[in-house]
Amino acid sequence: MPSSYRAIFAAPGTKSFTAASFLGRMPLSMTGIGIVTMVSQLTGRYRLAGALSATLAIAAAVLGPQISRLVDRHGQRRVTRPATLIALVSLAGLLMSAQQRWPDWLLFVFATGAGCTPSVGAMVRARWAELYRGRSELHTAYAFESVADEVCFIFGPILSIGLSTAWFPEAGPLLAACFLAVGVFWLTSQRATEPVPHPREQHSGGSALRSPGLQVLVVTFVAVGAIFGTVDVVTVAFAEEQGHKAMASVVLAVYALGSCTAGVVFGLLRLSGEPARRWLLGVCVMAVSMIPLQLVGSLPLLAVALFVAGLSIAPTMVTTMALVEQHVPREKLTEGMTWTSTGLAVGVALGSSAAGWVVDAEGAGSGYVVALGAGALSAAVAFLGLRRLHKPAPQRPGGLVPQARGGSDAHDEHDRNHERHERQERQDTGRVA
Repeated sequence: MPSSYRAIFAAPGTKSFTAASFLGRMPLSMTGIGIVTMVSQLTGRYRLAGALSATLAIAAAVLGPQISRLVDRHGQRRVTRPATLIALVSLAGLLMSAQQRWPDWLLFVFATGAGCTPSVGAMVRARWAELYRGRSELHTAYAFESVADEVCFIFGPILSIGLSTAWFPEAGPLLAACFLAVGVFWLTSQRATEPVPHPREQHSGGSALRSPGLQVLVVTFVAVGAIFGTVDVVTVAFAEEQGHKAMASVVLAVYALGSCTAGVVFGLLRLSGEPARRWLLGVCVMAVSMIPLQLVGSLPLLAVALFVAGLSIAPTMVTTMALVEQHVPREKLTEGMTWTSTGLAVGVALGSSAAGWVVDAEGAGSGYVVALGAGALSAAVAFLGLRRLHKPAPQRPGGLVPQARGGSDAHDEHDRNHERHERQERQDTGRVA
């Protein structure tokens, strides 16, 4: 492991919460596709399977930011454990309903309850921010998290689909539920690195989404999510037209591999300049990378084009999280990070639907036009909203804006020392107990 990555794991507890978070976020890539595979195998009704997956995605998009908002106020342990129990019970009900052929409306009720799954990625990034706020190690930590996300999306669907088809239909979602339970309860048992909660009286201005900068990031990510949703659907259709449908998963894994590769390298860089302009460049490169997809005529060429397109993903995600930290008050950080994931989820749903309609009407060769249009839209929103990203938000009610190069003033240092003292007291109390 390069020295920059070894350095971020020098702090006590980082290896443990990273391992726990990796397990806890695996369901993000396994549950939806696992439900589709399970229901389609048990009933043969693909429309029902897709509708249930969409219900889960919409419920997660609605409930996720609200759960994260409560996390910021009351702490990760107090909020995520009950939320996870609701999600686990709902997933168990969904599996049983599908297996026992219970009424369809009950399936949708349980799919909605499963949307209570907490945003583990946002929680672990909040822990990194608590440890390394204002330091160069935070950039490397965010890069590592983006790589971890991509690894989950490479192996998660393969595990979920493979188990459901080779073992029994419910195996994929069941494993996802096990990962969720172990990951969340392991993560929340680690109190020493948990960010200090900010009670209601420390909050002002309502939701984190009222931040103009965060609004730009979320709307842009809706368009970016549409790119991802389109690429997934059209790539499967394109591989089927080429007579090698099973190769679609390999080609999509190459797409994620490109992002992984760029994320690892990006985390080693020490970049200067304004993050907002770097973010705009990343979004524009992502949009331009959709152009070659309009010209490919074979799966090998498509794999190469997607690998190149993937190179811009992780660096853009890393910079996005750095901007969220700048534009969202500290007491709303987890909620702010979850809103970007919500934007992506909404975009994936919209992109998948639009791409499916185009593929049915015009064929797979025309489907990537949707990705090109989504890319152009994301670049336009990012360009028009760039001015909003130049002004970071105060980091506490009535507080001071951080230094431009990520430095900290005396007030910030005092707050960090106070929060570290609270964490140490909480850790000592737990040992005594």
